[in-house]
Amino acid sequence: MTSTDRVTLYYSPQSRATGARVLLEELGAPYDLHILNMKAGEQRQEAYLAINPLGKVPAIRHRGALVTEQVAIFIYLADLFPQAGLTPALDDVRRGPYLRWIAYYGASFEPALIDRFMKREPTPVMHSPYADYDTMLGALESQLTKGPYLFGEEITAADMLWGMAFSWTMMFGLVPQKDVFVRYAERVTSRPAFQRITKADDEMAAQHAAAAGV
Repeated sequence: MTSTDRVTLYYSPQSRATGARVLLEELGAPYDLHILNMKAGEQRQEAYLAINPLGKVPAIRHRGALVTEQVAIFIYLADLFPQAGLTPALDDVRRGPYLRWIAYYGASFEPALIDRFMKREPTPVMHSPYADYDTMLGALESQLTKGPYLFGEEITAADMLWGMAFSWTMMFGLVPQKDVFVRYAERVTSRPAFQRITKADDEMAAQHAAAAGV
């Protein structure tokens, strides 16, 4: 394994980058962290804005290529390490639905939650990217009732994305704590990789807060 084969993850604890780090752990991927103290505003400094002009994490670099956007990162990494069994093959009948539900996170779920959090006036359904909040969430609930994971018995990288998403959004009251969501989030976040990275994040976040004087 050469240095160019390793994945560099631009990272800050207790952020969307946490899910990407968990996925790397689940994949058994060789990776290095490029840590940013977001409490000190390092993600808005020139050095990082040259990497991601939006100042967001996660971002990854692999073999000289830069990948941003959480959804793209999850697809890229799971495909990069297919031996981990977390992504359906191109000729697998689950491949289309797998891509659908990963894309749904960025295209529908997050926009709906941001609108709800900001208490924006609902956009008419015909102009909304996610119809309306209840319809968007209802589609997820219907899929998850087939459980235990998005596609039945086998966990995929999509579940890593959604398990973290439900855990955080329910914590902050953006998603109701329905049994199907709670059980699903617990099923995914109780895995050793999640527990390990959560503990490491708590320690790193405390160090960042102390360094930033907050």
